Amino acid sequence: MIENIFHINVNCTNFDRSLEFYKALGFTVIRDLNEVGSEKLSRGLRIPDGRGRAVLMILGDNPRSTRLDLIEWKNPKTEGHPHPHLWHAGICRLALRTRRLEEDYEELRSKGIEFWTEPIMFELKNGRREGFVCCTDPDGTVIELIQV
Repeated sequence: MIENIFHINVNCTNFDRSLEFYKALGFTVIRDLNEVGSEKLSRGLRIPDGRGRAVLMILGDNPRSTRLDLIEWKNPKTEGHPHPHLWHAGICRLALRTRRLEEDYEELRSKGIEFWTEPIMFELKNGRREGFVCCTDPDGTVIELIQV
């Protein structure tokens, strides 16, 4: 039986730039895969002669956390564009939970990350606050920070 999500894959066009972006969000490299590629990998992923630069990253220090599989395909070269809008079919955004949305927003803005809006907050009946804010990674993948 399926247990959990092991990793989410994000393809990028500039590995170093994207690596720095995800580090700014708080991800750390748990496994540096360096240059990847093999006949088996190519066959399994249906990528002809697939080779690329990749790392596995996590948030926090739990080694069982869902990983981010960040890769720049060198062959064939990463291409294309992210979904043009959030109502497009398929996976369209990566939501990351935080306990301090407004503080994280300010900290990340100070590091140069551009958000679509300020945090959108909702006041709950029990006095708690929930909210979210979106930005994009260097290749346009939508990242949502969410406080629930």
